[in-house]
Amino acid sequence: MVDVEFRVVADRRDGLLLALGQTVIAAGFTLLRQRMVNSEEGVVLTMVVRGPENGLLMLEERLGTHHLVNSFEASPVDASVANTVSAPAPAAPKANGGSTPRPASASDDAATAMDTRRVESLLPQLARDYPNIFIQLLALEHDLPPSQREATLRYVGQRVGTWVYKRDYSLGGHLALADAVRHIALPAMRQLVQAELHEDTLRVKNSPFCHRGEHGASCHFLRGMLGGLLGGPHGTEGVRVVESHCRNTGAETCCFEFHA
Repeated sequence: MVDVEFRVVADRRDGLLLALGQTVIAAGFTLLRQRMVNSEEGVVLTMVVRGPENGLLMLEERLGTHHLVNSFEASPVDASVANTVSAPAPAAPKANGGSTPRPASASDDAATAMDTRRVESLLPQLARDYPNIFIQLLALEHDLPPSQREATLRYVGQRVGTWVYKRDYSLGGHLALADAVRHIALPAMRQLVQAELHEDTLRVKNSPFCHRGEHGASCHFLRGMLGGLLGGPHGTEGVRVVESHCRNTGAETCCFEFHA
């Protein structure tokens, strides 16, 4: 395995990290750390990645020819530094009354079907980087056995949704389900994806979990997050979130419906 730092210069910031993170993952590498700043050259994205040495040339070619990339430089990273970077992050500090996502008792069954240790080490990183979390989630999805994907991503989503609710919405009054969808779920989703509400259905235009080699509806994290935002003691007990349409099955948008 080899650890490499890429310094990428681009014209635009929107979608850059997600697009290049997917390129890194598709080449068989893991994104250990990233940093993005504006400079006189343009947008500078620094990524520390780890992967097979025999795949490095292919990754460099894909980055060098990517339509968002103006130029890039690659340099080796000291292994001890890379190992420090990739160690699990400490719990994120409280923000607006929130804390690191905590366990949801309704998800105990799901937790038994996954690598609990990896999930617990990932959650503080998601809290630290939120809302820029799709790179970590897509890397997790890529590494999971197909039989564990749905349960694990829904569980992580529920934990994140519960955390976002406590951080941003817990001081408000208790809302009926339809009002909670409009005033809690919709704005929370818009921090991550392009979301709209049509009557009682929440529609997402750009879920990153579609067309990634999985059959059927595939937005398990988003479904879990919506459940965490709307269910449990702070919301509607027993709420069910159903992904009734998914771009992964040919629909124009991913649609989520809510049933009490």
